[in-house]
Order: sequence, then structure tokens, then C-alpha cells
Amino acid sequence: MALMLLAMMPEMKAEDFSAKEVVLEHIKDSHDWHVWGEGENAIVIPLPIIVNSSSGWHVFCSSQFEHHASADGLRQGPYGLAIATEGEHAGKIVENGSPVLDLSITKTVAVMFINVIILLCCILFSAHWYKKHKASDNAPGGFIGFVEMLVMYVVEDIIKPGVGKGYEKYTPYLLTCFFFIFTCNVMGLIPFPPGSGNVTGNIAVTFFLALCTFIIVQFSGNKHYWKDIFWPDVPLLLKAPVPLMPVIEFVGILTKPFALMIRLFANMMAGHAIAVAMPCIIFLVASMSAGVFFSMSAVSVIMAIFMMCLECLVCFIQAMVFTLLSSVFIGMARAVPEHE
Repeated sequence: MALMLLAMMPEMKAEDFSAKEVVLEHIKDSHDWHVWGEGENAIVIPLPIIVNSSSGWHVFCSSQFEHHASADGLRQGPYGLAIATEGEHAGKIVENGSPVLDLSITKTVAVMFINVIILLCCILFSAHWYKKHKASDNAPGGFIGFVEMLVMYVVEDIIKPGVGKGYEKYTPYLLTCFFFIFTCNVMGLIPFPPGSGNVTGNIAVTFFLALCTFIIVQFSGNKHYWKDIFWPDVPLLLKAPVPLMPVIEFVGILTKPFALMIRLFANMMAGHAIAVAMPCIIFLVASMSAGVFFSMSAVSVIMAIFMMCLECLVCFIQAMVFTLLSSVFIGMARAVPEHE
């Protein structure tokens, strides 16, 4: 990312540089995939646009939208459509100022599809090795050995202790969560296609993952789980006639998936934002003295490298934490009192 920003320096004046715009451009979703450069020399990958407006369904390429916004903040396109660049509908496709039904393949969706394909290839490649070997054969090495190590670690140290007895039927879902989040996190560190997407820093993605865990937890709950929610073992005055504790327990059902969603979203978005913001210091001090410029540039590059190394660790930690909490929540819903 630092190299990409440095390459933009000849085309950008210090007074015209906005660190906020650079950071937001990286972490937010868009209808085209910006790769390199600025202005007319920018390299942009157009993406499919699928919308339903007042004139019906339309499918076309995002390159048909104008590159620059007009005075009213709209990038005009075909069929009376435009992409708003400011206001409450910024980043959305609008018609006469109002948003339309948008099912387009945005940058986040495109990167997510690529990540899923990469993940499937890695898993199927590993599975193909096991089909050709017996359990008595030597343990695999290299990439397949790395995948086996991750699988065994997640199953034995996260899923099995968290879920408890009968963990086997939840293992496929929890392993899918771990490897999907881990793959998206790692691919997000790559500053060029097929990476650079902020998938797990998109709250819609983390919301769906948390929703899946929420549904599984509720359908896995036994009679003790529901009894502790609607009629917990507390003094009668705390649950009748005013159901104080049942209300608190019911709210707890919703706070668990909310914590899953916000934890993953906030950590990944903040990490990406800081990693991109560090090289921006170079442009902010470009008009200062040579001493200040070179010293601050060195600091910003060192901090950017440090943040990228830290993000490599965070990629694994966030995937592990989401899987761990999901396992614990499922285990809590299936817990049986010791006296039974």
C-alpha cells in the first residue's frame, strides 16, 4: 500500500491531498475496482451493474458511468442512472436523486467470490491428497501439512472444548467460518488484485456470519437453555409479576451475535484504516522542510510496515476469536446441569 501511494506522488500536490479520502476509498465498497494511479491515468477494473429502476432491469458495465462527478455530485450513466458521490446516498446508484434496487457485483462481492474460489481450491487440493493416501502413510508436508495443522488446531483446541459432547455435527460450519474469515483477512492485506478487498471490514458480511451463528445457537438450544431464559433460577420477585430477569436474558440472546458482528467488523476495518493512513503522512509533510519530510517519511514507512506485520497476526486472531465465541455460544445452548 505504501508503494501504491508513493507512485501517486508525481500526480498529486500536497495541498490537494486528502488522507481521509484515501483511507475511505480503501475501506469502503464501490462499483468499480481501483487498482493504480489517479485521474486520467488511473487503472480501474469495471464491474457488472445489475439494477432495477423505473424503466425495468438493466445490466451493464460500471465503465459506462462517467469518471468524474458533475457539479451536483453525480457520476452520470446510462438509462438515467447515476452514482452519487456525496450526500446521504453517497456511493449508491440513484435515479432522480432516489436509490434504486441494486444487485450489482461490487468490489466487496467480487473479492469475496475470488476468496471463496481460492479457499475451495485449497481445501479440494488437500482433500484430493487424502483420497490418494492411507491413514498409515506419513504425515503430509508443505501446504497440505499446514492446512492439516490448522484444521487439527481449530477442531481440538477451539471447537471441541467450546461445544463439548456432540461437537462433530457443528465442526463443518465452524471450520468454514474460520477458514473463510482467515482467507478474506489474508487476501485483504494484498494491495492489488485479486486482493485489496475489505471483506471482513464490511458490516454486511460480518452481520451475515453472526446471523448464521445466531440461528444455529437457537436451534441447538435444549430445554435448560430456554428455561434459563424465560424462567431462570432466581428469586420469584425478579421474574414475576415483572419479568426483569427474563427480559435481561432475552436481550442477552441478541447481544451475543451483535458482539460477534461488531468485534470482527471494527477490528478489521480499523486495522486497514491505520495501515493505509500511515503512508499518507508522506504526502501531508511533502511541502515542509527537507528534514521534516525525510524524517517523517521514514517514520511513516516503518510504522506502515509494522502495522502490516501486526495485521498478519490479527488476520489469524480474528478468525480464531470468531470461531471460539461461536463454539462457546453453541456449547452454552447445549449445556446440561451437572446434577443431571
